[in-house]
Amino acid sequence: MTHIRHPERLRAFIGALAELIDSNPREGDLLSRGGKLLGQLVRYDDWLPDEFATPDPTRYQQFLLHADSRQRFSVVSFVWGPGQSTPIHDHRVWGLIGMLRGAEYSQGFARSADGRLEQEGPAIRLEPGHVEALSPRSNDIHQVSNAFDDQVSISIHVYGANIGAVKRAVYQPDGSEKLFISGYSNAFLPNIWDLSKESQAQ
Repeated sequence: MTHIRHPERLRAFIGALAELIDSNPREGDLLSRGGKLLGQLVRYDDWLPDEFATPDPTRYQQFLLHADSRQRFSVVSFVWGPGQSTPIHDHRVWGLIGMLRGAEYSQGFARSADGRLEQEGPAIRLEPGHVEALSPRSNDIHQVSNAFDDQVSISIHVYGANIGAVKRAVYQPDGSEKLFISGYSNAFLPNIWDLSKESQAQ
């Protein structure tokens, strides 16, 4: 039996998000309404091609699904192998995380009076269909990890810039930071529908 993919779900999400951003909403409204759109996307696990869902045994993968032509936002699939996690890091732009498959933990951090980073509350566990919002104004520093030691997890991240080109930072527990630019695991596959039969037929 052939497994049917529905890449139109991502296209619909991108169109709706672009229309929302065109209306120039306040950040809070953007995160709220954008989060609902992302929640509708990750409610279904039938649209992400295997090429964007393949884990690596040594580190998590960050696959670009769409980069807005005006650099206003990007959509990325994060693929977590068993037990994999990020360093503590920031984004410096707004973000939305939608859980597609498996589960992950997002642990927030905040600076103490002496400049060190301390865990801010308990880790948030994201299950399929759940969405978390991030903002440089409040909860921008966190660490993300696969909730499972024996299976792959996949989340869909949306950022208010081409995140693979944004200069941001990873942190040590003492609060010291190191700037980095992440890039993507698939530098030559910029949009998901390049792999769809529909686009190949056009």
